[in-house]
Amino acid sequence: MSHKVFVAGVGMIPFSKPGVGPAYDVMGTEAGRHALKDAGVNYADIQQAYVGYVYGDSTSGQKALYPLGMTGIPVINVNNNCSTGSTALFLARQAIASGAADCVLALGFEQMNPGALGSVFHDRPNPFTDFNALTDDLVGMAEVPMALRMFGGAGLSHMNKYGTKLETFAKIRAKASRHAVNNPLALFRKIVTEDEVMCSPVMWPGVMTRLMACPPTCGAAAAILVSERFAKRHGLRTDVYIAAQAMTTDTVSTFEARDMMQLVGFDMTAAAAKQVYEAASVGPTDINVLELHDCFAHNELITYEGLGLCPIGGAEKFINDGDNTYGGQVVTNPSGGLLSKGHPLGATGLAQCYELTQQLRGNAEARQVDGARLALQHNLGLGGACVVTLYARQ
Repeated sequence: MSHKVFVAGVGMIPFSKPGVGPAYDVMGTEAGRHALKDAGVNYADIQQAYVGYVYGDSTSGQKALYPLGMTGIPVINVNNNCSTGSTALFLARQAIASGAADCVLALGFEQMNPGALGSVFHDRPNPFTDFNALTDDLVGMAEVPMALRMFGGAGLSHMNKYGTKLETFAKIRAKASRHAVNNPLALFRKIVTEDEVMCSPVMWPGVMTRLMACPPTCGAAAAILVSERFAKRHGLRTDVYIAAQAMTTDTVSTFEARDMMQLVGFDMTAAAAKQVYEAASVGPTDINVLELHDCFAHNELITYEGLGLCPIGGAEKFINDGDNTYGGQVVTNPSGGLLSKGHPLGATGLAQCYELTQQLRGNAEARQVDGARLALQHNLGLGGACVVTLYARQ
């Protein structure tokens, strides 16, 4: 029997540039404290905690949580690349849904360094060896940082197949900036135009400029999930619940398709979305608001198609018609997304949860999507994992 899972509380701190804000443990403690206050529970009520981060030593989760209380509960540290925060959320939801626990904390944080992502350990096999080899074969560009050339290669694949223009990616970045200006927790709150995006420094000629990539970011976010019986016993809010959730990893198509879009998770996204829609008996056009993994503008574009929001090859029209913003089919990344809000890897998925919970509560102020009842979250990690979550208002 699966128990209904409610989002009783969420917390988030303002995202910042590397080297500007506090250390990971301080950020994590603060986000957790905000979530506890928002839920109206004490740390003593938490029965399990799942803590996500990518760059950090083992048991960093305990370091961040112990200032909130040392109650002896299970603390599970989670690392699943850029989908780490949502993986922590996935595990927390499973604990509630299965009846193993009634009140669980999911926390994510990241203290990042400036510059492109890179490997930490150089004395053992790199988990991206196969990904890099196929990328070398398909697009080359070995001088370009790993994530940039993989997602840029995916965008290039879409351009070659469907005639997508570079300017279309610039429209995505400009849209993100217009949304972020209303988010006090976002890293970048300055509106940039399509022309400014196009004129920013070129990272890959004809494929990407600097403003089409998300910045390295530090930050933390948290969510408290509860069962219905726990919520009723403690008088907690039950207006937002997780209607469906799916997590997928790579299949053989990731490599056998020999297409950069598949290599960066297009099929993982499509499979997870299909599972969620079927479990909740909804379709893509039922979604009111969406937070998706726009680590690069290129990934936002191909994810529209992966989530079924538009036909395959139809993303450029979807964007040009304004169907990805206010007044269109689905408001995408009202927070500003990773491109403007920032991307602290372990915190990203829980920051998406924070935004969508506020939207469904009707508390998003100038970012509010009118009448939002169904909210979809998409969080992707290369290597790989994808988590898609559907939230609903009751």
